[in-house]
Amino acid sequence: MTEAVVFDLDGVLLDSEQVWDEVREQLTRERGGRWHEKAQRDMMGMSSKEWSRYMHDQLGLADSPEEISAEVVRRLEERYRRALPLIDGAKESVERLAARWPLGLASSSNREVIDLVLELSGLAQFFRVTVSSEEVSRGKPAPDVYLEAARELGVPPERCAAVEDSRNGIRSAKAAGMRVIAIPNPHFPPGEDALALADVTLGSLAELTPSIVE
Repeated sequence: MTEAVVFDLDGVLLDSEQVWDEVREQLTRERGGRWHEKAQRDMMGMSSKEWSRYMHDQLGLADSPEEISAEVVRRLEERYRRALPLIDGAKESVERLAARWPLGLASSSNREVIDLVLELSGLAQFFRVTVSSEEVSRGKPAPDVYLEAARELGVPPERCAAVEDSRNGIRSAKAAGMRVIAIPNPHFPPGEDALALADVTLGSLAELTPSIVE
């Protein structure tokens, strides 16, 4: 029986994966790094500590990982304050499920970005718990961020449902023992191997109802 629902943020509630991609690619090229086609997929799901280290080590930015992370966050916040790319139906789906279950958020975004998005969108009131993967040992596809969300909610992971869009996110929630509801990201589809791990696959947030979660 489901006792709580944990949402991912980027790609599920926010159409933002390509925004992260654009910001990190622009910074890499500006700073003389070596951007390549695999970089976005490699970094998807990584914590801020992991992807900033990747940009330093693998993409060749001279700045420290801490400086890289801070600059990416600054640019993202600037973009979001101008226009928040909230996915159609995001607010309605969160409200719908919050009326039935306590909600958590398990995101790879930096803490500052999570807090800003929830403030700008008006969704902060619906989430009892929010966890950034920078606050746990390992980012997705490791289960750490989902396990921490379940711990803070006070609900066993196997009694939580997770809503995810990406390959690493689906793998992370499944590894935590949660029931996984996949809403594939159209820009960066997770692949059949990851979708096979999901308990349910939906076409959009409009299909995310309490009966589906149960």
